[in-house]
Amino acid sequence: MASKNKKFADDGWAVWVDGEDTSTIYINEWLNPRGSSYVDLGIRIRGVTATNTLFVFVPFSIDKSEMDDVSLLFHDKNILQATFSATCIADFKKNAHTSEIAYNGKTIDIVHISTIDFQLSPLSNGTLMKVDLAAIRDFLDNDEVYFVWRMPHKSLDEVFKSRVNVGSTMERLRDLITSPVISERYGYSVRINESRLLPEEIGRMSGFHRQKLKKTVVTISLNDSYEINDSNCYRIRRLEEKLYKDYVPSGYNCDDVITYQWNQSRAEDLRGHFNFYFDIAKNAVSKSSMFVYLVILFIMGLMGDALWDLIASLLGL
Repeated sequence: MASKNKKFADDGWAVWVDGEDTSTIYINEWLNPRGSSYVDLGIRIRGVTATNTLFVFVPFSIDKSEMDDVSLLFHDKNILQATFSATCIADFKKNAHTSEIAYNGKTIDIVHISTIDFQLSPLSNGTLMKVDLAAIRDFLDNDEVYFVWRMPHKSLDEVFKSRVNVGSTMERLRDLITSPVISERYGYSVRINESRLLPEEIGRMSGFHRQKLKKTVVTISLNDSYEINDSNCYRIRRLEEKLYKDYVPSGYNCDDVITYQWNQSRAEDLRGHFNFYFDIAKNAVSKSSMFVYLVILFIMGLMGDALWDLIASLLGL
């Protein structure tokens, strides 16, 4: 069996606020190994009236033009139901910067990030985002607020990128003939607020050390032709295409997609950081190998006919 070298992405995220941190971070991955992958980052802050600033470190370069404010789609009840796993009542665009959503006996503000001013600064190989919560406090009516936006997941795109086999032509031909099955192997690690994977500048920010996330939820949606380790999975389901059809990233095919979800809470992990690891695999028959086999069979057929004609002429048949 031919096997590509296992490729690995190790993403280090950071999220903290300068108030009492009982926040939850949601990382929703739209994995597309044959195209562009995207990540939806959601942050729920409780006690926002006593919080002045939200900090987010993204482990790759990003600019505002690449950030898609998917909260603007929350006027669609199907998308709301899919996002919050509940029937919601929404006061969409209640004011210039927020909507209000009631569900499961509570009410929260949704901040439309595309309408507010925030800072993005290059930091090491990533980007530091700073949101001035005090500047939008007059637009908030609840003590719980939710941010959500979508970005291209550049580190995963690099892992999934096809690489040309630079071996000799004969070596490549040998592999195609002897190993028709291609095994793809990928490793993907999500680490949140783990200092050793973050730029030193973050470690020197006093607010980062004081904070501990309350909970982290990681969701991965992936075509079912790929296998993923799911032994510690909290929930597995088929993607509800009817609910998500107007929400998924452009070019993302919902057909045969399975969604996996993992979560960790601070009650179980007192270190203040979270670590998730995923193995992603796919075994498939190489189309190139099948083409080579057909060519070889065709050549052998021609050679067999030529040999028969030669024998027949020699024997006078």
